[in-house]
Amino acid sequence: MGTTPILVLGATGSAGRRVAAHLRTLGVPVRPASRHGATRFDWHDRGTWEPALRGAGRMFLMAPDGIPVDPDLAGLAADLGVGHIVLLSSRAIETMGDQRLIEAEDTVKKCGAAWTVLRVDWFDQNFDEGPFRGAVLAGELAVPVGDCRQGFVDLDDVGAVAARVLTEDGHTDRTYELTGPQALSFAEACAVIEDVTGRPMTFHGSEDAYRVAQAAAGRPEESVERELASYAALRALGDTEPLDTVPRLTGHRARTFREYVTDAATGPDWPRP
Repeated sequence: MGTTPILVLGATGSAGRRVAAHLRTLGVPVRPASRHGATRFDWHDRGTWEPALRGAGRMFLMAPDGIPVDPDLAGLAADLGVGHIVLLSSRAIETMGDQRLIEAEDTVKKCGAAWTVLRVDWFDQNFDEGPFRGAVLAGELAVPVGDCRQGFVDLDDVGAVAARVLTEDGHTDRTYELTGPQALSFAEACAVIEDVTGRPMTFHGSEDAYRVAQAAAGRPEESVERELASYAALRALGDTEPLDTVPRLTGHRARTFREYVTDAATGPDWPRP
């Protein structure tokens, strides 16, 4: 790939920084972009788009939660010679009615550049770096998925896959689904956290428990009810079947949830109880 850099959007975030790290390990020039980095990129400031994109050969694209992928951005990337866009998406978006990600995938596929979509399951790091951290620290988590098993996947493995897809031939115009090596229910995942860390964890998988938790957080009832409809659709899918995408594309086995928890327990995000 020579000296043409790969642009990584959201390079200070949980996913982007891991993608950038894996690209550097492969010896590839990286242009990390974020709102406050040396290469500025702000979804709400169009003036930052062209300077970030110009001269990049490929791009890792992840839009923060709630922000759509603007077709103007994808079109500008293609016009400026970005030849391959790798989009981080999520599994079961049609089932859950995630219109934002459905449209993001459609936008990237139609922009004129080659594309790859990574559809990932729940991130392991949701528990220490993401939305479940507060619940872990409080010892109580509510997610209305019942006892359905999920394919929790480690973001380090996601970063490794993204780096391979961005630097190897044969991955364009394809969608890859990524899971971890085993399927766990949220109750089982919480039990692993409790076992490894000694931190008490109680899981509630009912809709009523989710309503109570979200009301306590001040969430609007209308938004919560929409989310409950999406979760009901996810429950109807049943247990996730673990896939071999990570080892097949990276050449190494995917990290287990217990291995993730063991590492996270020594990090700064989970102070000892």
